[in-house]
Amino acid sequence: MTDYSYYPGCSLEATAIEYNDSVRAVFAALEVGLHELDDWNCCGASSAHSVSHSLSLALPARNLAIAQRGGRDVVMPCAACFNRHKTADYALRTNPDERAAIEKTVGFEFDGSVAVRPLLDVIGNEIGIERIRAMVTRPLTGLKAVGYYGCLLVRPPGITQFENPDNPQIMNRLLEALGAEARPWSYATDCCGGGLSLTKAAVASKLVTRLADRAREAGADAIVTSCPLCQVNLEMRQPKTGPKMPIFYFTELIGLALGLDKADGWWSKHLVDPRPLLRQLPA
Repeated sequence: MTDYSYYPGCSLEATAIEYNDSVRAVFAALEVGLHELDDWNCCGASSAHSVSHSLSLALPARNLAIAQRGGRDVVMPCAACFNRHKTADYALRTNPDERAAIEKTVGFEFDGSVAVRPLLDVIGNEIGIERIRAMVTRPLTGLKAVGYYGCLLVRPPGITQFENPDNPQIMNRLLEALGAEARPWSYATDCCGGGLSLTKAAVASKLVTRLADRAREAGADAIVTSCPLCQVNLEMRQPKTGPKMPIFYFTELIGLALGLDKADGWWSKHLVDPRPLLRQLPA
């Protein structure tokens, strides 16, 4: 199985430590190597592109230069990081003027040999859902969940080139392989307001409340995502009164279904404790 370069990004070393831990644990269980980029830098999400266009390309391009030296495709667990690196990669591949400017700023020569891959793509399409299904030892029977992609993983489709931006399906197929029930809904790629969570909290709360309400209407007990910005926003901006819906990273559920002994340590890091829901599932 192919090894990959790994760009964890800033969130996975702060508010999304459990995501980082679950990614590494799952890849170790799958016996797929992850090689963290040496001396990687912040990609600038989600502010650099609103301040400086050239900086918004140069920051992720520096990481691409490091990945290029490593000679492996680079895996991005964060949707925002993936979007920014994919945007820089697209500019390098399609715009000669921007490519020349980026290469001069970063100090490298882009050769296009390394692909930027979202984590969900690598697990769902490269490692393969059937391989994961075969390794499940603790099926998530009874767990009803909706898959949530957010905005940045699938849009703009001409740049991200990953899944149907209106009706993506990999997350649902993965949940079903783990033994969970993936509930159909129409909000998988709606914005949660993560980029506004600190500056316009009322707007973010309104968007999150709508998503949680629609997930309940779909018959779900939880939302499953692959984006650390979405995950913390969905947990933090649910209404202060009433029950809170747990928000899982998809790699946490893979780890749980594979019977990894590290899984219990991830739940305490959540703002919305998922353990009461998990205790309701059949043993």
